This record gives sequence, structure tokens and C-alpha cells, in this order.
Amino acid sequence: MKSDIEIQKDVIEQLKWEPFLNAAQIGVAVKNGIVTLSGQVDAYSKKILAEKTVKKVAGVKAIAEDLQVGISPAYKKTDAEIAETVINALKWHTMIPDEKIKVSVEEGNVKLEGDVEWEYQRNQAKTAIENLVGVKLVTNLVLVKPKITPYELQQKINSAFQRSANIDAGRISTEVIGSRVILKGKVRSFAERDDAENAVWAAPGIISVENKLAIEEPAYAFED
Repeated sequence: MKSDIEIQKDVIEQLKWEPFLNAAQIGVAVKNGIVTLSGQVDAYSKKILAEKTVKKVAGVKAIAEDLQVGISPAYKKTDAEIAETVINALKWHTMIPDEKIKVSVEEGNVKLEGDVEWEYQRNQAKTAIENLVGVKLVTNLVLVKPKITPYELQQKINSAFQRSANIDAGRISTEVIGSRVILKGKVRSFAERDDAENAVWAAPGIISVENKLAIEEPAYAFED
């Protein structure tokens, strides 16, 4: 089992490995495998990238993020300018039904609302705008309207697990309640836990995922 100090060192090295991040701007603290990120980055997308980067590190059990987004005065835009840029970005993204999404902006915080048929459309709406200049935060309130039965949904999720080389499907159970999915069982790493949840989100009509997968500590064999 890795110590908190070892995890902290690995997290810092992983952040340095990302060319789009300035690791010196990000503070890292670890307690009982829980990583806390602090400091300030200059773009919302970098805040998201920092979190994704930490999840790749073995031994990380959870992330408490306290990173702030501070935009340089030279790049500040009015809410009206940001809203116009967001609307155009959604319009030019072929995977997003932009006519079904409403946009509101307040002090650089963008809120998305509306209905779509697939979770990937909901995710793409956020991804398409989180790199835009002036955006400090994206609140994605877009809903996914289910058009599939719970049984069909469970079959699709189980098939996705079986196809994945990174997921041990035999150790994961899924419970489907309407359009809500509960994951139970054990996984080998934070990355496998995320892979399983992402596989569920890729299924049509998912509204919520309750991830109860436990990360199992690896057993090490020591020789005399």
C-alpha cells in the first residue's frame, strides 16, 4: 500500500507531465489517499484537466478540489460577449442539438439548460465551451430524456463492460432503476472505477449513476 507521501510525490510528477498545466500553480495535499488540490489556474479547462490527471495516479481514493480560476484582465469579456461566443460554439458543433439548449451567463459563469437524447450530447455541450476565453465555470443542467427500457439499458451496459479491456466485468454488478444505474463491486484502481462509470454514461437515456465501486488495495508479495 502506498503512503500519503508517495501518493503526493506521484501526483506532483503526474501534474508536471501534463504540458498544458503549470504544476507550480497547483498545491497538492494527501491524507488517507484523499488528494486535495489548491491554487489558481487561468482557465476552467485546466481545472478539469488537473482533476483528470490526478485520477490516473495509483493509490488515489478521492479528490477534493479547491482550485480557483483566475482570468487575466487582458482576456476578460462581458457576459454578453461570452454568451455570444458560447452560442456560436454550440451551433458549429455537429454533435450537439444547439436548438434544444439554452444559455445564460453571469460573471463568467455559464449555465446550460435544455433536453437531449444522449449523454454524450450533454457532455459535448460542456466540452465545447469550457476552453472558451472568459469562461470561469460551466454548470451543465441539460437533461437526458430516456428512450429505452431498463432491461435494454442493462444489457447494453453489461455488453460494454465485456468489451472493455480495462474493466473486470465479473467483479461489477449493475442495478438499473428506471434511468438510474447503481454500480457495486470491486475494482483495481481509480482509473478502472472511472472507466466503468464512463461506460455506463455512454449508454442511451442515463440520467444518474451512483458509483459504489470500492477500490481494492493490491496485495504485494515480499521475499525474504
